[in-house]
Amino acid sequence: MKTAVSGLEKEFPGQVKTENLNAREEESRKIIKEQGFDTHGLLIRNAKDEVVFKQADHKVKMKEVRAEIRKLLEAAQ
Repeated sequence: MKTAVSGLEKEFPGQVKTENLNAREEESRKIIKEQGFDTHGLLIRNAKDEVVFKQADHKVKMKEVRAEIRKLLEAAQ
């Protein structure tokens, strides 16, 4: 999934910023717990840093992630 997520910056150039966190770090573990993930997941945050979409653990579907990104970008225009 890490490669798929980092590829979003190329797919949406200048519009999407990705960040992969190390789940072994204390701050990352805190985020994982706060978001209700067991071990990992994917968050989409808006420009105000608010979580607007999330999928947990092995349930991440990149097709749904891309659709949500497109929806958010359209709404921002």
